[in-house]
Amino acid sequence: MSAQEITFGKAITAGLRAALAEDEKVVLMGEDIGTLGGVFRITDGLMQEFGPDRVVDTPLAESGIMGTAVGLAYRGYRPVVEIQFDGFVYPSFDQIVSQVAKTYYRTRGAVPMPVTIRIPFGGGIGSPEHHSESPEAYFVHTAGLRVVSPSTPQEGYDLIRAAIASNDPVVYLEPKRRYHDRGPVDLSAPLRPMGPAAVAAEGTDVTLVAYGPLVKTCLQAAEAAAAEGISIDVIDLRSLSPVDYGLIEASVRRTGRLVITHEASRTGGLGAEIAATVTERCFHWLEHAPVRVTGFDIPYPPAKLEHHHVPDLDRILDGVDRALGRANSLDSIDPFAPPTPLAADGTERG
Repeated sequence: MSAQEITFGKAITAGLRAALAEDEKVVLMGEDIGTLGGVFRITDGLMQEFGPDRVVDTPLAESGIMGTAVGLAYRGYRPVVEIQFDGFVYPSFDQIVSQVAKTYYRTRGAVPMPVTIRIPFGGGIGSPEHHSESPEAYFVHTAGLRVVSPSTPQEGYDLIRAAIASNDPVVYLEPKRRYHDRGPVDLSAPLRPMGPAAVAAEGTDVTLVAYGPLVKTCLQAAEAAAAEGISIDVIDLRSLSPVDYGLIEASVRRTGRLVITHEASRTGGLGAEIAATVTERCFHWLEHAPVRVTGFDIPYPPAKLEHHHVPDLDRILDGVDRALGRANSLDSIDPFAPPTPLAADGTERG
């Protein structure tokens, strides 16, 4: 079957449909996913196809949804849970990190926990906090969870099928502002592994690492940089836990420079972990310290200000300039100046 041109959202729908058709133990659960088809219409039509016992409208209670998914997994089902918005995941956090992530290990493999947790995440749609979060670092930090995020319609289709087929619990982060992006999708593609990263664009001067919604922005940055004679190697992580460090390291050893970008806050973000790991493993190949281009360490801002918060083309290119030692936005800041001491109340002195 040749590839079809469909939207990112419909590609995920197609992956869910394929999983439901292939395995009667697959059950979808979530708020408004059945009759309504989900707030983003990702599950539109699936209840009509597979019935209300396979596509289940749940109460507005994330902790209850996740606890039910754990019970179903114990009984041999493969539940796929939709968290309606990223900021709604926190009421179910205890179940995810204390039960879902640990049961397989706790039972020495006797009880697999094949739970897929779908979370529309990230900003860019004009919504306030609780609707535009980037909570990936919490889950990456939790041993026992796999965390993935697609960046294209084809990846959306491939990764959701692989996640549902996995005996490990998977947090599947959907870049909600890309739902309407269109691209070719081969619906007959064989099941592909979740782990490997991908080279989204080849380059020789700088390695630029991203995932989910920012991969498209990085490709635009690579195109803009090429007009100035700068060649960027864009790495699409696909899997955030585990990370395919082999591909990143191979790229950094060619380019000597690394830039990582994500929408989540800078402190404790995945970019910090990647920067530290690559520095440990590729120190003698690095021509410049790794650079992070991220969201700011603030609660998600009001919709009218989010374009300042989410890394865009200009901020990513500025990060590339920093890695190359070119003129950039930090030129007026002395990197060797001592940090400003804090007053007793935690504010900066002087």
